[in-house]
Amino acid sequence: MNEFIKRIVPADRLSGERPWATRIDWILFLAFFLIVCAGLVTMNSFVGDNSFFERQIMWAPISIIFFFLISFIDFRFLRRTEVVVTLLIVIVTFLLALLALGITVKGAQSWFNFGGISFEPADLAKIILVILLAKYFSRRHIEIANVRHILVSGAYSFILFALIVLQPDFGSAIIIFCIWLGMVLVSGISKKHLLVVFLGAIIIFGVLWNFGFKDYQKQRIMTFIHPLSDIRGVGYNVWQSTIAFGSGELWGKGIGYGTQSKLKFLPEYQTDFIFAAFAEEWGFFGVIILFGLYGVVIWRILVNSFHGATNFEILFGLGVATYIASHFIIHVGMNIGLLPVTGIPLPFMSYGGTHLLMESTALGILMGMRGYAKTAHKDLVHNEFIGPV
Repeated sequence: MNEFIKRIVPADRLSGERPWATRIDWILFLAFFLIVCAGLVTMNSFVGDNSFFERQIMWAPISIIFFFLISFIDFRFLRRTEVVVTLLIVIVTFLLALLALGITVKGAQSWFNFGGISFEPADLAKIILVILLAKYFSRRHIEIANVRHILVSGAYSFILFALIVLQPDFGSAIIIFCIWLGMVLVSGISKKHLLVVFLGAIIIFGVLWNFGFKDYQKQRIMTFIHPLSDIRGVGYNVWQSTIAFGSGELWGKGIGYGTQSKLKFLPEYQTDFIFAAFAEEWGFFGVIILFGLYGVVIWRILVNSFHGATNFEILFGLGVATYIASHFIIHVGMNIGLLPVTGIPLPFMSYGGTHLLMESTALGILMGMRGYAKTAHKDLVHNEFIGPV
């Protein structure tokens, strides 16, 4: 297939590396930058002890600088098996060490603390899983119908899933599952194998319900089924979030005038419920603009992925799109009462240096891959990715 492409596509369209300025997808960067700014503006409108904005205003430029610095790197080395295995060993070591040395925040032992700077390995685990699955499926996309590859990739993912559940960080564990499921789907799984996957997920959920979930996690799920059954208890967060979201109406209450967050009725308005805080101040039209910005980010990630130099780069881009989209869908869903509260941040917008840095890293890696991407005809990319029709 590669020799065929070389014969019919000019060489300068396949192998020439782009100058640095053109390897950056400026449309993607602008959308990413505006979302970060929206998060900062929303946090800055809070009253009282507002250390969230002060810390995030430091992490935002660091993450953006990191995005540009990473784009200089040639990431073809990630295709090497020894590199991917090393990354897996490193993240498993981090997650195991976390169970003994991590600090506990709000019931979850998910953080390392280094002199006042906290680091959450689960965010790094998501990117490493994307790299791992991209490497695995890139060499096996023709024979993906073989259920063995579904089971092997699932075993890799389950290692990270289980270690994260033990913290317990159910939100990040859900994202790990979504990344695996999304990448399996784009790799060409058969419908009967998909049915097996969902049946397996149901069995795993049953096991976790009886032996893995904490009482507060079970309460959150039950609140999802009956959201108004205990609005003064476990249902309080969702109830206040839906009030904040609805009270924004068409045009919003204005920056700094969101009563639910300003008066602190809305809990965790800087992280888990920042979308509701934003919607209250910016209203329906502001939400539409925000959705549009996320749509641009996902669109540009997909465009760049399908111009990847090899199957690995294509799959990596699709994995990043799944990673960002999963965070976005679940966060918005739990803010408007359609999904249970799982503590998942809104990409690029919620407070937190680790996840913002990791999200910037994922986009920076994509830009690095864009630097040596081919611009072959989309039909050739389609054939190389899933085989000739």
